[in-house]
Order: sequence, then structure tokens, then C-alpha cells
Amino acid sequence: MAMSDRLLTAWYAGHPALKVLWPLEWLYRRVVTAKRQRFLAGEGEIYQPPVPLIVVGNITVGGTGKTPLILWMIEHCQRAGLRVGVVSRGYGATPPQMPWRVEAQQTAAVAGDEPLLIVQRTGVPLMIDPDRSRAVQALLATEPLDLILSDDGMQHYRLARDLELVLIDAARGLGNRRCLPAGPLREPVERLQSVDAVLFNGALADADEGFAFRLQPTALVNLLTGERRGLEYFPAGQALHAVAGIGNPQRFFTTLETLHWQPVSHAFADHAQYSAAALNFTPSLPLVMTEKDAVKCRAFAAADWWYLAVDAAPSPAFVAWFDTQLMRLLPARLLP
Repeated sequence: MAMSDRLLTAWYAGHPALKVLWPLEWLYRRVVTAKRQRFLAGEGEIYQPPVPLIVVGNITVGGTGKTPLILWMIEHCQRAGLRVGVVSRGYGATPPQMPWRVEAQQTAAVAGDEPLLIVQRTGVPLMIDPDRSRAVQALLATEPLDLILSDDGMQHYRLARDLELVLIDAARGLGNRRCLPAGPLREPVERLQSVDAVLFNGALADADEGFAFRLQPTALVNLLTGERRGLEYFPAGQALHAVAGIGNPQRFFTTLETLHWQPVSHAFADHAQYSAAALNFTPSLPLVMTEKDAVKCRAFAAADWWYLAVDAAPSPAFVAWFDTQLMRLLPARLLP
């Protein structure tokens, strides 16, 4: 197990040895708290976009289902006739320059895996740049937009925002509730009191703490041909290799088990780069991966490689709340 994996496990298990990191946590909390206080005071250079901007992020390290929810939000807004754009840091991307407009035909090495997935799925205009303010300005210079979604960016305080949505994994919660490096929090837990909505991935029902949403498997998609098959394509008890290079690989493996398959689990680091040799497993079995991994593997995929398509299914209460926020933020002429 890699050091990062051991640390992640310790954070969420509340290992007592993490006490030695409390002094470093104290310093980290001071820095991030001061950074937010400067933002609230309007100090420094803060870019205010001319259209509403919604940040979809988290305060924890590790996967929370952010990309599927962003996909849902894009498609929901597009169905309402809204022109939606997305900005992203583009983690792991190596484009010739920044900011960089992501196009569907690019590779994940150039565009980043999550931005490429979003563009290939929705066709939305998307700009990557670690400086998200610069990404927003570049996007608006090329596209007439009604609304912008920021993929993460909760802590990017040089960019003003109209809504903040925070996602939390319902099973793992906030771990030991301590900040980096003693825990998984990017900001103190009190930060949740200032956001507009909290969504719990995997929660069974809404609660006072926030809305529920779940990730619903919908189909198997062949990497080579793009062929879509129903989930019954593999019978109950099917053995298969399962690949996940996401923030919380175990959630993917558990999903496959709930579909009554028997996955041989292969967990990789988040945003991992793959090769045919790295995925040459024995025994020979069908291979199923996440859609995020699939965008990096199509060039060398075998005939029996598939990805599991999943869609976010937020609660009806969240959908109603989100529609109310859109009505508040956007001119009436833009809404049906």
C-alpha cells in the first residue's frame, strides 16, 4: 500500500498516531483561514464574472462523486435551454499553453481525464487552467454563456462565486474531522456552515445536514466499439477484472458487487496513467473500469474491455432547490 493510501486510511479510521501531525495542522488551518478571511474582506484581486458562477467542490481529500453530479447539472441546464460552460484546474493535463480549451478529440494526457470525460459526454465548452479566474475570462471570450460551473475551486478565492455546493461521501463522512496533514479536510469543518448546499453521495434520504444523491449504474460501454449493453450483459456471478483510478476506488468495486458480479479489484492512484502492459492481468477475464479511466485507455483497449456508465441521481428536493436557485440567479427571459 502506497504512503498516500495508508495516510488516507488513517484519516478516515481516526488513527491515534496522527496526533504527531497536529502542530502542522495548526499551521495549515491558520493559512487557509486567513486566505478565506481576505476573500470575505474583498482584499486582493478577485474576479467577478459577468454571468452566474457555481462552484461544485468538496472540503475533503478523496473522491466524492463530483464529476457525475457536474454532468447531471450540465444536462439539466442544457435541457432548460441554458448555455453552460465549465472551468477546471485540469489536474494532470499537459496542454501546450494555459488556458486551454478542451475538445473531444484530444487525449487525456493533453486535456486531463475529468475535463475530457465531461466534454465527450456533453459537448459543453470547457476551459482548463490552474488559475480559474483566467479560465473563466478565456471561456467568456470565446463563448456566449448564461452560466458557468467550476469543477472544484472551493479554495480558489481569487474567483467570486454565486453558489457553493459541497459534496461529501456519505459512507466515509469527514473522517477524523481534522485538516491536512492530520486529517482529510482541506478547510475546517466550520466551512460547511457558509456553503449554499451540502450533498451526500450514497445517502438514502435527505437530512437536516444536506441533500442525498446516488450514483446509478446505467450501462456497460465497450471501449473499442462504443457499443452499449444493459447491465444484464454479464450474468450474476460473472468474474471480471475491475480497474479504478479514482479518489475512492472501493466505491466502484462495491458498486460492481451490488450488481452481483465478482470483481478482482485493481485500485490505482487517482488520475493514474495506464498502459496495455499495466492492465494485462491474469487470468483472462472481461475488464470493467470507470468512465474516467476509459478516456485514457481507448487507444490500446482489448475487445472485452468495458466501462460502467453511471449517472448522478440527486433527490427531488435538491432538484427543486437547484431550479429555485437558477430562477434567482438568471434573468427570467432565459428560463422556460
